[in-house]
Amino acid sequence: MNVIDTIRDIDIHIDEELRKKFDLYCDFLLSENEKYNLTAITDVTEVWIKHFADSMLGSFAVPEGAAVCDVGCGAGFPSIPLKLIRDDISVTLVDSLAKRIEFCKKLCAQLQVEAEFFHERAEDFAANFSERFDVATARAVAPLNVLLEYTAQTVKIGGSIVAYKTDLSELDGAANACKTLGLRFETHRAFTLADGSRRSILVFRKTAHTPKKYPRGQNKPRKQPL
Repeated sequence: MNVIDTIRDIDIHIDEELRKKFDLYCDFLLSENEKYNLTAITDVTEVWIKHFADSMLGSFAVPEGAAVCDVGCGAGFPSIPLKLIRDDISVTLVDSLAKRIEFCKKLCAQLQVEAEFFHERAEDFAANFSERFDVATARAVAPLNVLLEYTAQTVKIGGSIVAYKTDLSELDGAANACKTLGLRFETHRAFTLADGSRRSILVFRKTAHTPKKYPRGQNKPRKQPL
């Protein structure tokens, strides 16, 4: 399957070599899924639509040559599909579960994709990599205000957070998080995937230093969200 057939709102060229890499990604994901418990989606067409095409939607918000940090990377979404279609960017994958990082390492070795990997909680990673990245991505990680707290510290001033959400319904509830973390909501784009599902890509610009105490430890971003 060509990913162009799975999406209506963007036009990304996938040549034969790249298509083979996505096929390999899909095969490896599904073959290893029982071991790693990575996804509830096990139909090949749905993997292409709901994982691969969906991950690519954020490409418009990633500048050329950007250093991208994927917080809560899971099975490599969105960072690895983005890297496959955008060889100009560098990607760093972060997840709190060792088995997910193990899977992503094995996957990237098979795909011949260069990436860095960190088995760390978001708050620990942010403390060591404050303002190192041009872009932070997060997909299916947490409510928006929580997601912003997990990612803001890692982004340089002038950089951005690219959040994958269904719609804009969480935006008003993230206003205090933006103010606290030095962020400004900049733009969004809405997409319709080939199966009719909706996706909004929300882009937040970092305009000031995030206070060093964020993200908070002891699961406070979720228990006491900003």
